[in-house]
Amino acid sequence: MRWTEYLLPTLKETPAEAEIISHRLMVRAGLVRKLSSGIYSLLPLGLRAVKKVENIVREEMNRAGGSEILMPVLSPSELWTESGRWNVYGKELMRVKDRHDRFFALGPTHEEVVTDIVRRDVRSYRQLPLILFQIQTKFRDEVRPRFGVVRAREFLMKDAYSFHRDEACLAKTYDRMFEAYTRIFKRCGLRFGPVEADSGAIGGDVTHEFMVFAETGESQVFACDCGYAATIDTAECEPVQAAAEAGQAALEKVSTPGTTTVEEVTQFLKKKPSELLKTIIYKVGDEYAAVLVRGDREVNEIKLGRALGTTDFVMAAAEEIEKVTGGPLGFSGPVGLKGVRLIADHRVAGMANMVTGANEADAHYVNVNLGRDFDVREFHDVIVAIEGDPCKCCGKPLSTWRGIEVGQIFKLGTKYSEVMKARFLDEQGEEHPFVMGCYGIGVTRTVAAAIEQHNDKDGIVWPISIAPFEVHILPTNVSDEDLRETAEAIYTGLTDAGIEVILDDRDERAGNKFKDADLVGTPLRVTVGERAAKEGKVELRHRKTGETIKLDRREAVRIIVDTVKDEKRKLAV
Repeated sequence: MRWTEYLLPTLKETPAEAEIISHRLMVRAGLVRKLSSGIYSLLPLGLRAVKKVENIVREEMNRAGGSEILMPVLSPSELWTESGRWNVYGKELMRVKDRHDRFFALGPTHEEVVTDIVRRDVRSYRQLPLILFQIQTKFRDEVRPRFGVVRAREFLMKDAYSFHRDEACLAKTYDRMFEAYTRIFKRCGLRFGPVEADSGAIGGDVTHEFMVFAETGESQVFACDCGYAATIDTAECEPVQAAAEAGQAALEKVSTPGTTTVEEVTQFLKKKPSELLKTIIYKVGDEYAAVLVRGDREVNEIKLGRALGTTDFVMAAAEEIEKVTGGPLGFSGPVGLKGVRLIADHRVAGMANMVTGANEADAHYVNVNLGRDFDVREFHDVIVAIEGDPCKCCGKPLSTWRGIEVGQIFKLGTKYSEVMKARFLDEQGEEHPFVMGCYGIGVTRTVAAAIEQHNDKDGIVWPISIAPFEVHILPTNVSDEDLRETAEAIYTGLTDAGIEVILDDRDERAGNKFKDADLVGTPLRVTVGERAAKEGKVELRHRKTGETIKLDRREAVRIIVDTVKDEKRKLAV
């Protein structure tokens, strides 16, 4: 491809709205252009990179036994109502109405559609297991689109769905997909880690996210040397031992006028936040629950939802708290609390002689002890993990890192097949619901994640497997006939050898062309300059290392072809 025949609008200035490196470089290097908030056009260079990732994903999905299909973007509301997700999915689900006043969803994911396909055409256990996948545009009405294509409202995604006769069969496919995802991201040249995650609106009991290590990543991951890793939504800690009854002081009510926050109470009573027990009242459907956590920790509402068994809960309003506890906001406590479901974090079991609200204005209890002054039947991990918490597997302190989620795999079980009556017949002719799994990869997001990892002060540093072009030929002066002919000869030779090449044939200053070459980040650059030409040589530069070697121009094509093959082999799996 010749630069003068290509749409490659590079920018010198950093766009004001770009918050992270990948967003800045994708705009500056001419990969994308913003159309509206969270909506981007892929320009030729960006589309080539996306297609490279797409091809790797397709090859590995085929290798894992998947069959590619293409489902409609639009799906009727009746399917979503049937699965129960029309209202559950929330405002992120983009809804449209046709001229007949019928509602449709712009698909953020396709569990309902693929289940409908399979329930119509798959009837026998002999047809299982079955893996169907597609690579298609998805839509999510993000409340705050940001970071370019990392959190966009329209994006390209690979979504796959598997159907099985039982959990054992699903487990084998889940492991196969885990391996396929590992190969995909290795082939893309990424440093990544699989972590335990929350299934969110997709559903299911077991799920892993594949996180690309990136300081600018939105997700915080907790990890241990023993191999345990989980997102902040799911990171669990080792339960603590119950506090000993010995040493329990006498319960006492004390006056605490105007102290409603942890900081105010602990300062007034000269206590540590870890000695205070927070009591947070939630409205759960038509009932109420009191959630008990240590004063120096925060409630993780994702974990709380799992403990409650529902996502239908909100923090109670001040008037509701007074109605439930008898006291105003800021003075709630478990002592004497009636008619309310009590849920305590595991760590509460290890507390003794606690400070709690007294369920009346300007009063707290001190020396509150579990088992003597109040009872709890439900203990769950419901707090936000912090660095240094003990690992649930080995007890060692957890460390943290940040990442960008590029893929997620789920064990769905019968969540969709049960409600949508998708069933198969076994050997005895008995009906059973399909056991399902689903597996997603953000294709456009993977490109952005690669740029987050592979860049320097001058621009993108592409892994060769997903680089838009493999070789960048740069004649320093296209007016010089000898330089131009040398560049053209190398361009033709490499193109004929199947190498993806861009030739910068612009009549521009060499300095500007070098800056653009570094910005777009092609792995190998061939410089055809006057000094080298006089010696019958050209320069081959590796973008990643900066290593430059001189090649005899008669041998250049052969050596460059071999170099490209060597670089590709390094990322082969």
